[in-house]
Amino acid sequence: QVQLVESGGGLTQAGGSLRLSCAASGGSFSMLHMGWFRQAPGKEREFVALIRGSGVGANYADSVKGRFTIFRDNTKNMVYLQMNSLKPEDTAVYYCAADQNPIPSIARAQYQFWGQGTQVTVSS
Repeated sequence: QVQLVESGGGLTQAGGSLRLSCAASGGSFSMLHMGWFRQAPGKEREFVALIRGSGVGANYADSVKGRFTIFRDNTKNMVYLQMNSLKPEDTAVYYCAADQNPIPSIARAQYQFWGQGTQVTVSS
């Protein structure tokens, strides 16, 4: 069983930056593809970014491409989401997720383990 704990959310103004962190425990971290998802009020949870277990290769939602960067440290069992040039529409609860399947996917249903989420609020 994999446990995930996010941190780093908060309130910032448009154009600002935040870095989210996710600490993983209970599994073989380098074997897990890791993803970030977000859910705004009244909307479905959506894919934001994923990174492969090896740390080589990442995918991003079009809405965050060029602004967000996902990276990981397999020696510390950590994955991060650096968010720059934040917009009010980035406001959401952000979730870290882990996928044990061999082929990474942006599909929410693919991920077996989820964190509790961390709130990100961007004011205009």
